[in-house]
Amino acid sequence: MSKIILTGDRPTGRLHVGHYVGSLAERVKLQNSGLYDEIYIMIADAQALTDNAEHPEKVRHNILQVALDYLACGLDPEKSNIFIQSMVPELTELTFYYMNLVTVARVQRNPTVKSEIKMRNFEASIPVGFFCYPISQAADITAFRATHVPVGEDQLPMLEQCKEIVHKFNTVYGDTLTDPEIVLSSNKACLRLPGIDGKAKMSKSLGNCIYLSDEEDVVKKKIMSMFTDPNHLRVQDPGRVEGNPVFIYLDAFSRPEHFAEFLPEYQNLDELKAHYQRGGLGDVKVKKFLNNVMQAELGPIRERRKMWEQRTEDVFDILKAGTEVAREKAAATLHDVRSSMRINYFEDQDFLNQ
Repeated sequence: MSKIILTGDRPTGRLHVGHYVGSLAERVKLQNSGLYDEIYIMIADAQALTDNAEHPEKVRHNILQVALDYLACGLDPEKSNIFIQSMVPELTELTFYYMNLVTVARVQRNPTVKSEIKMRNFEASIPVGFFCYPISQAADITAFRATHVPVGEDQLPMLEQCKEIVHKFNTVYGDTLTDPEIVLSSNKACLRLPGIDGKAKMSKSLGNCIYLSDEEDVVKKKIMSMFTDPNHLRVQDPGRVEGNPVFIYLDAFSRPEHFAEFLPEYQNLDELKAHYQRGGLGDVKVKKFLNNVMQAELGPIRERRKMWEQRTEDVFDILKAGTEVAREKAAATLHDVRSSMRINYFEDQDFLNQ
C-alpha cells in the first residue's frame, strides 16, 4: 500500500515558531526522507472561514502568507502538493456524508473543540461550521487516503475522531476508507511550544508569537522580553527550568554545535540548566544565547521567504498545480465513497432492477 501524508494549516495569519517545531520541520524531514509516495499539504481556508465568515478578506490575504512560509521552511513543490482546501469541492461533499456518522454529543466531548470554543468565547453561540470542523478534518484526511498525518499534540483528539469516523464508515458501508496513523514530532520538546508570555499555547490571537517571517531585530526584542522564572530575581538566586519558556525553547531549538559557537563555557544544555538551577546565572545571558540560536535557525528561512516574495506568480502556479492534483485524488475517493454508499445512481446498472 502507498504511504501518503496529509497535513496543513489554517490561513489565519503568518506561521510562527510553534508551527515550525510542532509540525513544519517534521513535514520537511518526512518529505525529504523518500519514504512517502504522495504528500499533500493543505491550506485550510474553508476551515478558517468557520470562525472568520464575516472577514473572508483576512483568510484570502493569508493564503499567500502561509504558502510563502511553507516554501521558506523547505517544502518542495516537486515533492509535495500544496493546495487550497476550498478549491477541492469534493471535500465538502465527503463532510456532509460523514456528518451522519457522528453524534452531536461526540463532537461536544472532543477536547480540542471544547478548548477552541472556550478560547473564542463561542459558548453561547457556536457557528455550526466551526462545531463540525472535526468532521471536515476527517474528510480532508480520508479524501487523500492518507496513511500518515503529522500533527501537533493539541490535534490528537481530532485524529482520534477521524479514526472513529473511518471505522464507522467501513463497518456500515464496507472497507472503503484508509485508517490513518498519527505522526508526532520526533523531538518531544517540540510537542507544544508555549507563548513568549509563559501562557501554555502560542497563539496569533494572544499576540505571544515569534513569527517565522519576523525580522532579526523583532525576534531579538521578543526573546529578551520573554517570561522566565518569576522567583529568579537576582543572578545568584536558584532558578527553575521546568515550565520556563526560555529553556523550553532551548530544548526545542538548541544543538551541541550552538554551544561551541555561541556559549563555549558550557558543553551542552544540561550544563546550562544545572548552573541556572543552582544559581549564579542570569536570565539575560540565557536569553542572549537563545537569541543567537533562534537567529541561526530562522535566518535561512527568512532569506528564502524574501526570495519567494519576489516570485509570487510562481507561488500562484504552485498552488494551482497542487490543487489540480489534490482534486483529482479527492474525486477518486469520493467516487469510491458514493459507490460504497450506493448513491452512485447513474453509474449503477442495477438501479432500475431493485
